[in-house]
Amino acid sequence: MIPQLVHVLARNPLLLLFLVAAVGYPLGQLRVRGSPIGVAAVLFVGLVAGGLDPSLALPEIVYMLGLAIFVYTIGLSSGRAFARSLRRDGLRLAALAAGSVTLAAALSLAAARVLGLSRAHAAGLFAGATTNTPALAAAVEALKQAAPAAAPADPVVAYSLAYPMGVVGVVLALRVARRLWRADLAAEAAQLAELGGSNAPLASATVVVKADTGDLGIEELARGLRWRVIFGRHRHDGRTELAAPDARLSAGDALTVVGTEAEIARVAARLGEISPDRIDLDRRQFDLRRIFVSSPEVCGRPLRDLDLFRKLGVVVTRVRRGDEELLPDDDLELELGDRVRVLAPVRQLRAAEAFFGDSYRAASEVDILTFALGLALGLLLGILPIPLPGGLSLSLGFAGGPLIVALVLGAVQRTGPMVWIPPFSAGVALRQIGLILFLAGIGTRAGTGFFAAVGSARGLGLFAAGAVVTVGTALFSAWVAHRVMKVPMSLSLGIVAGVHTQPAVLGWALEETRNEIPNVGYASIYPAATLAKLLAVQILIALG
Repeated sequence: MIPQLVHVLARNPLLLLFLVAAVGYPLGQLRVRGSPIGVAAVLFVGLVAGGLDPSLALPEIVYMLGLAIFVYTIGLSSGRAFARSLRRDGLRLAALAAGSVTLAAALSLAAARVLGLSRAHAAGLFAGATTNTPALAAAVEALKQAAPAAAPADPVVAYSLAYPMGVVGVVLALRVARRLWRADLAAEAAQLAELGGSNAPLASATVVVKADTGDLGIEELARGLRWRVIFGRHRHDGRTELAAPDARLSAGDALTVVGTEAEIARVAARLGEISPDRIDLDRRQFDLRRIFVSSPEVCGRPLRDLDLFRKLGVVVTRVRRGDEELLPDDDLELELGDRVRVLAPVRQLRAAEAFFGDSYRAASEVDILTFALGLALGLLLGILPIPLPGGLSLSLGFAGGPLIVALVLGAVQRTGPMVWIPPFSAGVALRQIGLILFLAGIGTRAGTGFFAAVGSARGLGLFAAGAVVTVGTALFSAWVAHRVMKVPMSLSLGIVAGVHTQPAVLGWALEETRNEIPNVGYASIYPAATLAKLLAVQILIALG
């Protein structure tokens, strides 16, 4: 039975590809000590398939295509966070990412030389110990360019053996660091409420004004006091209107305020008090509606430039992007696929729908021109040689080139009429498909070598070396962030998770802190860490 199945799958690579994906993806939902295995389960299923018979190896183009799509979509979605981190704490975070990645690469190279392993093993060990699939992809691509006849099995085998401890080891290291430095996460949460507010859940409340605010309008007041809230309705002398930016407030007025609970409390403390009574919404006069953003004309521009109140007479109170609810402040730039919650006079709702587009289909489609053009630019950059000291050279390859171009395009968002970022749902789907293609393709091609190494002394050595690299890098990152840079532990947990580019560690940090503060650290360093790892694995291949 098995020989016949192997024969059928070997002759039908598409069937093999989707069978590996169909078996591996649901296995990734299984939890080990509370954390899901994740999509890496597809890699392990691919290894099993490839280990059954060498003929069960998917064509090279499968993992190359998946690699290019995967890293390109990662760059597009991370571009703005990367740009913000460079503007805010660019040098410090870049130095931390570079230092941590350099340490991990040095430990990996040292372990490989002690164990008598190849440069390909060192690169795979580094990628697995820091749980970074794009780095594995870059290692495979760099190895192919450095030695075209070489098989990609060595880095994949090392990655697979080091990956499990790459997750568990970070959590163990952070537990030790937290106990060693006796961090009070609850006290930090109170001090960092404003920082965590960018990701905290949004709420709404009615604030009753107790004293006149003089000649200052609502917009001037909010800007001067740095309130991160949105004002919806304004009741004055028994009449309800939309809260105009230039409206003056008088004692007895009432305002609906949208923001985090901490920010709403700040507003109430300055203006008056929170009222349990809501301002009645007369739906014959005003109404609330969720509208899909499908018009390219409104994307990639700050809300202040759209000037919605003066142009349309409407207020956007919330923006839904995927599963995340965002506060629509002046700096927020809309993306295709966003859902905006609009408060508007009934007569203006159709105009608002036309302005934003409100087409679910259009908000789900990929602009093939911009997606293909951006990816082509990334692949072109990837094949250009970059000279290094000592007569060496490296190229960014199918991973680094698309990532760098995507980071730039993701930060820019649009060039004239061309919007570079795909709709949120389409971007997630493309990223997922690309990762599945890569993991399934590379897994089946490395299966034979993986099973040859698992029970050997070399395999045990790689597992132990991966644990050393993971724990050493995590402790170093935590020490620099918390003790040297004086970053609070709540934020440091997210930074270390970002250095290791590991969502499971971020999930653990969120449970430990019971707030959203680690998200800020994770998002601020993740792109820089990913880019540093892509460069590091290629240097390992070149120097190993």
